[in-house]
Amino acid sequence: MKKILVFFLTAAILFTNTSCRQEEPEPVKLEPKVSQMRSICELAVMECYYHNVAKFKEEDAEGILWWKKDKHFWIEYSGIVRLGIDASLVSMEANGTQITITLPEAKVLGCKVDSTSLQEGSYIVDVNSAAINAEDEVKAFAEAQQRLEEDAASNRALLAEAQQRAQALLEDYITNIGNAVGKEYTIRWVYLDSRGNPLGSTTDTHVSQDE
Repeated sequence: MKKILVFFLTAAILFTNTSCRQEEPEPVKLEPKVSQMRSICELAVMECYYHNVAKFKEEDAEGILWWKKDKHFWIEYSGIVRLGIDASLVSMEANGTQITITLPEAKVLGCKVDSTSLQEGSYIVDVNSAAINAEDEVKAFAEAQQRLEEDAASNRALLAEAQQRAQALLEDYITNIGNAVGKEYTIRWVYLDSRGNPLGSTTDTHVSQDE
C-alpha cells in the first residue's frame, strides 16, 4: 500500500512540475524596418525661427492726373518654418548586414508668420507714402507668409542640415539594433532630389558596435 501511495505521490509531483513548467518566450527578432524609419523621419523635423523686415510698394496708389503717390512701407515680422524630409519617400533594402537607405532632400514642410509679432509699430511707413489701410496690412501679411517660405526654401544650408539630422537619427536607429543583436551593419545611402529622382551619388557608412 505504501509503495502504491509513493507511486501516486511521485506521479502527482511529476505532473505538477510538468504542468507548471512555462515555455520560454521566443527571442524577439530585431531587424531594421522601413516603417520605423519613416516614423523617425516624421519626428526629425527642424523648426527655424525667422525675424525679417520686408519691403512693400504699390505704385500710383493715390492721386489724380500727374500728381500721384505710391504706397511705400516696410513690415517687421517673425515666423516659424518647419524643415524636414518627405517620410513617404524613404525606402530600405536589406541584404544581410548591408542596408541600403534611400533618403530624399529636405524641404519646407510648413511655415507661419506669427500674427502676435505684428503690432502697430511693425508697419513702418515711408514719410512720402500714401496712406495705408487695413486691406494693405492684410495683403502685406499674405506676402510676408509667401516670402518667408521662399526664403526658407532657398536656404540650402538649412535644408542640408535638416536632411543630415534625419540621416543621423536613422544611423543611430541601425546602430542600436546592431548592438542589440550583435551585428555590425554597413549603410549605403542613396539620395533623391526634391522631385524624388535619384541624384546618382551614394555614400557608405560602417556602423560599429559599442564596446
